Amino acid sequence: MKKSLLAVAALLWSLALIAGEKDSLERARERALNFIDSVNKAMKYETGVIKLPDGTVQLTIPQGFKYLNAEQSRFVITDLWGNPPNSTILGMIFPEEGGPLADSSFAFVITYDPIGYVKDEDADKIDYNQMLKDIQKDEIQENLERQKQGYSPIHMIGWAQKPYYDKENKILHWAKELKFGDAEAHTLNYDVRILGRKGILSLNAVATMSELGLVKNDIPKVLHIASFTSGNTYKDFDPKVDEVAAWTIGGLVAGKVLAKVGLLAFLGKFLKFIIIGIVALGAGIVKFFRRKKQENVVYEPVQADPPAGTEQNG
Repeated sequence: MKKSLLAVAALLWSLALIAGEKDSLERARERALNFIDSVNKAMKYETGVIKLPDGTVQLTIPQGFKYLNAEQSRFVITDLWGNPPNSTILGMIFPEEGGPLADSSFAFVITYDPIGYVKDEDADKIDYNQMLKDIQKDEIQENLERQKQGYSPIHMIGWAQKPYYDKENKILHWAKELKFGDAEAHTLNYDVRILGRKGILSLNAVATMSELGLVKNDIPKVLHIASFTSGNTYKDFDPKVDEVAAWTIGGLVAGKVLAKVGLLAFLGKFLKFIIIGIVALGAGIVKFFRRKKQENVVYEPVQADPPAGTEQNG
């Protein structure tokens, strides 16, 4: 983490000089540390059994993990990480020692999509090697469209974890190795889908490929963190009143793969901080930090205020 902080500090220092600022490298590094510290202290995590507001989903957060609620998670994903707003986000799951700006960590983002009851009859018939070839073929046209819209192309290198469907528990999971634009480091995109009566729960993690071992080590526990409550499970499906989804198991894995990655397009955890630094130092439109009057001084970023309920306790 120190290496990443120094890299960020060096860039901020260079930007400061360009903008005519007099900050030293040490001051830039201090800003980086204060920013990360203020974000970490603003987050309010939960553990144990958590029932989400609409009563459809229940989370059981085991030892070694922590949950960030929907409002704070949307702040992290949109304001800190620079992704488009997404109202379907139900929260985020971090390793106990992880966090939004942790250097060697990951997070699973939880979303719910009421697409209907997904039939799983095709689960044992899918040729995932052929699917990979089809995805790589289709990405050529999709990337042309992405570039027209000003986004970097995405290339799927291969399966980081071949798709597997647990028919008994109705859980599908797989991982993709992706390359964004000219980035040297490849991105890991790990997907978990839990099938329910009226839709699917999605747990999506983005990390670097170097963190694959870390993520795979935690997957057995992560698979059972989220579940549907009684009356909303897969076995509660009622064909007389419930809708059947147009998607199948194969469709969940292959459908619009590159578009789905847009939710958490990986720029590198500290690149988001660098972008904030560019705005603060280069333009001078907003203050980068404001001093909070407490016994222990903490700097807070004003680029994007934390949502209600995340203030530090005085």
